[in-house]
Amino acid sequence: MKKRVLSVLLCAGMAVSLLAGCGSGNSGKSGESESDKAYVQDKGTLVVGITNFEPMDYKDENGEWIGFDADLAKKFAESLGVEAEFVEIDWDNKIMELEGKTIDCVWNGMTLTPEVTSSMDCTDAYLNNAQVVVVPKEAADQYQDEDSLKDLNFAAEAGSAGEEELEARGLNVTPVTAQSDALMEVAAGTSDAAVIDLLMAAAMIGDGTSYADLTYTVRLNNEEYGVGFRKGSDLTEELNNFFTSCYEDGSIQKLAETYGVQAALIEQ
Repeated sequence: MKKRVLSVLLCAGMAVSLLAGCGSGNSGKSGESESDKAYVQDKGTLVVGITNFEPMDYKDENGEWIGFDADLAKKFAESLGVEAEFVEIDWDNKIMELEGKTIDCVWNGMTLTPEVTSSMDCTDAYLNNAQVVVVPKEAADQYQDEDSLKDLNFAAEAGSAGEEELEARGLNVTPVTAQSDALMEVAAGTSDAAVIDLLMAAAMIGDGTSYADLTYTVRLNNEEYGVGFRKGSDLTEELNNFFTSCYEDGSIQKLAETYGVQAALIEQ
């Protein structure tokens, strides 16, 4: 009888041990799946969600993505031992794309709005920016303050900080797919004005650009850029540390000068 009881107890102990071992193994796998860094390194790519936005992310004559953000993303991916892959997204769907893992981060001159910071794990700010009103040069004198804007029909990128600023003021806005499309609307005369990022306006409109007949006038706000990852991502701290090292070795300052955004750089 004693032998039988002892046998039952030993079997029960082994079962508990096996279950504990299984639980420990699952816990390890869960920990790994929660690591964005491990996930990215395992698949060998950092998928970066972008739009065509000079000087941050745009294509050169060979069709390669370049720009201040694009070049930084490539260097960051290299530091992780992976390659950067750029995917053009509908900016209005950036949060859904990130959560659905079709992209690993949003790195495209992204304004740190309350919506963004509540929905993503965001890095420290690295560039200053503003939303500005773009109008034809010939009409610029008429639109030098916010009161003069009330009767205009605006174009702005859907889901952008520009659209948000216009809606907050109760101004007429037609959402378009990208900021570059908003410029096209003004150039074609189908919209009276557009609201885009100051850094884009400085690079894409005025003398020597494809939009020489456009200019920017009213500055609607002041804002900052950050990079967004999934909530709880360990890549956020990884990128913050990467930014710090780039400031220390001077590479981020040099890159900013290459793309003409050195005045907007937030020094650490």
